[in-house]
Amino acid sequence: MQDGGEVLFLDGIGEVVVSIGRSGLSLQPLHPELVSSCLSSITLQPKLENKIKFSDVYAIELLDKGPICGPWNTRTAIQGKKNIEMHRFVIHGITRTRKRPSTWVPCEYIFGHKDLKTCKNWFERLMACINNEGNRPKNLMVFVHPLCGKGRGVRNWETVAPLFDKAKIKTKVIVTERAGHAYDTLASLSDIELKALDGVVAVGGDGLFNEILNGILSSRYKASYPPNPEGFGYFESNENYEEQIRNGLNCSVRTPDSANTTFPGNSSNCDDHEPLLSTSQPTGLEIPSQNPSKEPCTGDQDHLVSFPNDWFRLGIIPSGSTDAIVLSTTGERDPVTSALLIILGRRMSLDIAQVVRWKSSPTAEVLPTVRYAASFAGYGFYGEVIRESENYRWMGPARYDFSGTMVFLKHRSYEAKVAFLETPNTNSLTASADDVTGAQPLQSRHKKSRKIICRTNCFVCKEASTSGQKSEDEIADSSRKICENPKWVWSEGRFLSVGAAVISCRNERAPDGLVADAHLSDGFLHLLLIRDCPLPLYLWHLTQFTKKGLDPLSFKFVEHHKTTAFTFISSHDESVWNLDGEIFQACEVSVQACRGLVNLFASGPEV
Repeated sequence: MQDGGEVLFLDGIGEVVVSIGRSGLSLQPLHPELVSSCLSSITLQPKLENKIKFSDVYAIELLDKGPICGPWNTRTAIQGKKNIEMHRFVIHGITRTRKRPSTWVPCEYIFGHKDLKTCKNWFERLMACINNEGNRPKNLMVFVHPLCGKGRGVRNWETVAPLFDKAKIKTKVIVTERAGHAYDTLASLSDIELKALDGVVAVGGDGLFNEILNGILSSRYKASYPPNPEGFGYFESNENYEEQIRNGLNCSVRTPDSANTTFPGNSSNCDDHEPLLSTSQPTGLEIPSQNPSKEPCTGDQDHLVSFPNDWFRLGIIPSGSTDAIVLSTTGERDPVTSALLIILGRRMSLDIAQVVRWKSSPTAEVLPTVRYAASFAGYGFYGEVIRESENYRWMGPARYDFSGTMVFLKHRSYEAKVAFLETPNTNSLTASADDVTGAQPLQSRHKKSRKIICRTNCFVCKEASTSGQKSEDEIADSSRKICENPKWVWSEGRFLSVGAAVISCRNERAPDGLVADAHLSDGFLHLLLIRDCPLPLYLWHLTQFTKKGLDPLSFKFVEHHKTTAFTFISSHDESVWNLDGEIFQACEVSVQACRGLVNLFASGPEV
């Protein structure tokens, strides 16, 4: 023992004094003059070279007796101790690189001592410290999409599964076999069964994640319909809406018989579906919203699972075509990084868009149907791309580019009315319907505000991520505030597309995403209205997404509204929406942002 620590051998370094602190393990080489560069050789960042944080340790193992190497960079290593047999234990941790701080790389620290009892004692002490790290999952359900990304789902799971084994996390792995497999499995779980899990992980793309999201929320999220402007026709007044809130909070959403429900996001004969450029068959998924006049539900309240809550989390191990959710929430499209975020129990809140379809076509009956989206909801160009791609499935992933080009060249616009809820924090840049032929950036007419990009420990999102579970009274109070003095702003005309970004939607083709400064948990949607304009200008607008630092939302024909809710009406017979890459036919919808509705195994992109 020395200065409160104990001398151990660290593989590749030599003798070090090791001591346990409140937040980690401190290391002090006994011969720093011999090992000045050794710590960098085991891929530790300089600022972490003398400490291993418990929050960065995902597993500890006792090893068999074996060789421990002395310093690698010196010929004058301690004589006779360069390669000696010792009892050993290993700490599995993570490290980061300066160039790519969002990428997490597994690393090992192998310690040795001549006394077996000493090694076991250190192992037990360190395990106790790691077990005191809260929020780490113990039981997970994992859905693996076998065909997404040309079979990357299975390969990626085989790569990261050993990490979960080392961390002693129990995983129930389900390789999906058909469309709606994950949805049906989760929708049919009892609340008692769901409470036995710490979370659900999707090994696939954003389409599989959307299926899991809807399977969990369909019967468990207690919510009222989104607010609607006067004259919309489905609620006569805000008083009716408030009555709906009171009733809706007491009963969960009704779900259809799972035997008659299909979900398109996981078809056994196609790639996984992704936002923006995706494909799917017509949904078949119907999640009717609760009847506002329905009597309160009864049952065992002790086992009731509701959302939002502060314990259940969703995870994604990216294996899809674009992986926009992962790129927006972690900054990297790396399966190992995502797996380590899950194992270490990182948690952040994520906004979800609740989409209520009132009518599927102008002549259809009013039948409220609820869906949820985590990244994007788009109409017009975005919906037509995924529908068009169905005709070219034989092309594989290339069909997305081909379909996008075909839809772009058709240059179709759609007559529609959109009403969005103006809030005190809404910062809208608008253009008149008659002033869309020019390309003058909006910043020349409006003072350009500084963009605040969502990052790790984002102060904008922190309030939601640390607030914990909201009570029913808090949810009702928040909804009533929307209704106190709502100001609805109408926009109508011909649109090339109507889209709502929940998050930035970054991907490899759009490095800044659709909205660079969209936040992960601020309770807002970014409504993008692209009015009809000449084809060359539309092409100019689209190409602005392909490079970092440009501003594709600065054109006169582009409206960008930051809002909490909006309503859409179209008289088009085949109105198609794209919800996280899934087709959703609807000509009249209402959409609202549900702040921090779910928790994700993530911590935000690193700076």
